[in-house]
Amino acid sequence: MNMKLDTELCRIFNIRYPIFLAGMAGGPGTVSLTAAVSNAGGLGTLGAAYMEPEAIRSAIRDIRKLTNAPFGVNLFAIQATDDNRRTEEVQRELNDMRNKFGLPLVAGEAVRTPDHFEQQFTVVLEEKVPVVSTAFGVLPAHMTEQAKAAGIRIVTMVTTVNEALLAEQAGCDAIVAQGSEAGGHRGTFDISNRPMGANIGTMALVPQIVDRVHVPVIAAGGIMDGRGLVAALALGAQGVQMGTRFLTAVESGAHISYRQKLLASTEESTVITNVFSGRPARGVTNEFIETWEKSRVEPLPFPTQNTATRDIRNAAAKQNNPDYMSLWAGQGLRMLTSGQSAESIVQETIIQAQTILLRQ
Repeated sequence: MNMKLDTELCRIFNIRYPIFLAGMAGGPGTVSLTAAVSNAGGLGTLGAAYMEPEAIRSAIRDIRKLTNAPFGVNLFAIQATDDNRRTEEVQRELNDMRNKFGLPLVAGEAVRTPDHFEQQFTVVLEEKVPVVSTAFGVLPAHMTEQAKAAGIRIVTMVTTVNEALLAEQAGCDAIVAQGSEAGGHRGTFDISNRPMGANIGTMALVPQIVDRVHVPVIAAGGIMDGRGLVAALALGAQGVQMGTRFLTAVESGAHISYRQKLLASTEESTVITNVFSGRPARGVTNEFIETWEKSRVEPLPFPTQNTATRDIRNAAAKQNNPDYMSLWAGQGLRMLTSGQSAESIVQETIIQAQTILLRQ
């Protein structure tokens, strides 16, 4: 098999190995995890979508204290516009859950989510981060122009061929083809007609995108080791993006209850749900999801639902109760390990891939 791990992706992004860390917002994607993946030869990515702009700046500078290697910052490429038309109904449902944690009850007042996207991107520009990646859409044209002028590489996550074509047309340097097996938020651009997102499996999605675009494709979804890396390369991808695999790494910021739940879960444990954030995301099912689905109350759109549920999720974390936390994860859960460093995970993946290729 004439297949090399030193792919075009490695040359474009100046990395040793074609492994990207997924941008895991909300806690798991720490400074130390980002730096560790970059130091191991991959591309670490800071999941910064929920961070205040100045917190992003501080994190970027902290990453640079830990590594001289390239890294990226991941943002949600949408404006945070709240929709409070059904807030009272949703808050009534959430109040039943708040009672479990002794939280103050919330009436029907409007939910307010700060919109930091422009300021977040400005920080990325000012700090000259090597790579900016996006979910939920492409960078606006003016941001793309600014990034290119600054020499910043652009990576866009997509879930369909048409989205890939839009991403390439918008000027991205690489595309992440996110299969339905992937954990966390679905990267689908427009969910107005498909509230659970586009859910094509990685095996089917990657080659169809590879056949239609001229920029490198990065496979994501269910990839946990060297076998997945070799499979992705065989499909025509130039590399892989892994998120779930790093959730239980030493450097991960995932809550201990989150980690324990993942390690006790299987390939059958996850569902795609929009009840936590208002956008579809894959995670381990729990009491929050099951209770909400029984209620038949439609969640508020993103980001309003995400803001409305935050107090419950935070209280659950403080009380070590994973049944009311958003446990984002993909379908490869039996392949997780405990207590392994990010460097070890990267090296193990590469060694296994090399071994497979040498056997061919």
